Amino acid sequence: MQKQRAYIGHHGPELLDSGTTRFRLWAPDARNVSLIVVGAQTLPMIAAEDGWYSIDAPYGAGTLYRFLIDDELHVPDPASRAQAGDIHTPSLVVDTGNDYLWRNGQWQGRPWHETVLYEMHVGLYGGYRAMELHLAELANLGVTAIELMPIAEFPGDRNWGYDGVLPYAPEAAYGSPEELKHLIDTAHGLGLMVFLDVVYNHFGPDGNYLGRYAKHFFRHDQQTPWGDAIDFRRREVRDFFIDNALMWLMDYRFDGLRFDAVHAITDRSFLTELASRVHASVEPGRHVHLVLENEDNRSSLLSQGFTAQWNDDGHNVLHTLLTDESQGYYADYHQDATTKLARFLGEGFIYQGQNNRRGEGRGEPSGHLSPTSFVLFLQNHDQTGNRAFGERLVSLADPDALRAATAVLLLSPMVPLLFMGEEWGARQPFLFFTSHHGELADAVREGRRNEFAEFAEFADEATRERIPDPNAVSTFEDSRPDFTARNEPGHADWYALYRQLLRIRHAEIVPRLPGARFLDSRVLGEAAVMTRWQLGDGCRLRLELNLSDADVPLHAAPEAATLLFASRQSTDQAQDLLAPRMAKLYLEKAI
Repeated sequence: MQKQRAYIGHHGPELLDSGTTRFRLWAPDARNVSLIVVGAQTLPMIAAEDGWYSIDAPYGAGTLYRFLIDDELHVPDPASRAQAGDIHTPSLVVDTGNDYLWRNGQWQGRPWHETVLYEMHVGLYGGYRAMELHLAELANLGVTAIELMPIAEFPGDRNWGYDGVLPYAPEAAYGSPEELKHLIDTAHGLGLMVFLDVVYNHFGPDGNYLGRYAKHFFRHDQQTPWGDAIDFRRREVRDFFIDNALMWLMDYRFDGLRFDAVHAITDRSFLTELASRVHASVEPGRHVHLVLENEDNRSSLLSQGFTAQWNDDGHNVLHTLLTDESQGYYADYHQDATTKLARFLGEGFIYQGQNNRRGEGRGEPSGHLSPTSFVLFLQNHDQTGNRAFGERLVSLADPDALRAATAVLLLSPMVPLLFMGEEWGARQPFLFFTSHHGELADAVREGRRNEFAEFAEFADEATRERIPDPNAVSTFEDSRPDFTARNEPGHADWYALYRQLLRIRHAEIVPRLPGARFLDSRVLGEAAVMTRWQLGDGCRLRLELNLSDADVPLHAAPEAATLLFASRQSTDQAQDLLAPRMAKLYLEKAI
């Protein structure tokens, strides 16, 4: 076992020794700042240059404290490493270097091409300790990395996590910082990487006091869907988030970060600086992966320190072909869907500068990138939870077509992401949930329902009122997957399929992924394509996919090709036809 040296950043408390802590706060718009130690004294903090206040106080780990702004406003530390209970309770000094003895401290991570991601919500599992009990079965399935939805401290004890306001503090309702480290340590012992979804584009609507004492943390000339944009032109602001990323990677030993909605971060230089500092800071030989969510499809960022990007284009075109849905953003994919399917499989992004339905150009060329630069999924928290009733794809799509799409997900050279419960065909919804109160709760509930006003099926108010209230406890509980259902009728077959496909992936695809590239992709017929990828060892992976209801003609696979998988048995054995709702994958040996 070994201790982990704490990462020391610019923001937040720093233990100088066992009985002394340096407290600091960037508060350029405060006239004065004091440190309030719960059960002890209030100490005036010393003003320094550029709006900083600090004090070295005789208090160590376990100290509860707040800041007092201008003798009138009590606030938590915005870089609190832990909270006593919630965002409005005192902050807690944590000895992040000595609070946990790592059993797997020599873990160096895994190469990116080995990644099979599994997205999880800690609260729905019952917290860090309860989630830990599921790790062994995920490793046995063939998952190699879990990805936690955001865990930064948020208001209440139920939330997706994207309303966080204290990004350095792990959510107290899920357990202690030590329990989070134990979860990560256990995962590493099983060969699992652990990723964390972080939100650097906004703060939640409740409990963020930065605008009161650090107005220039935000810029009023740029707006995001959540209000004023964060001002990454400020050194102090950049350091606040870069230090946060480094804290998760160094103190907690996360193996990677997923950055939420970076298209809402207008200062691209912040992103490239963040990636540069991360890679310069981690230990030599350690695998750390940085993954983007970016609606702008800025493929150039993937050669500037970022490992991969969530491929929403791939999800969206597969979803519309599986469900025939065409409302909202699916309208951009429903028209000429087969051509777009071929482009996604053959080049990564669909939108590489083309105009969307609003006439706006979107994206950059992506075909030169490795297929492993793209994280592919059929479901995730957004694509399921942003539906009014949170339906999972197993309830929306034809089973044979969904099996074919699952083969694409798990056997293409792109990096697959599964959403919790997907592998056994869970039918519990995943709904949008929060635990706000009062006027904010009312606003969130009505705002959620009004989001669907433009959809035909929710045109009348009475129908919209059926949409679950995000703040109801039942909305959270209804979203909890039935973790005991894996072996039950109707679920065991899905689980067996995922296990089979992941075994094929690890045996036949993963060893050949280094050096893989896109090769070609062509349309066979309506909702049917043939795609080939050049693998790193000279072999080629060939996909024949037909999501339509009719046979489509194709050329027979070359004699040298080995059939890796067929998603179902075809009643027609003709070699020049591909049956409806079917996927076949072949490995063409190098000559």
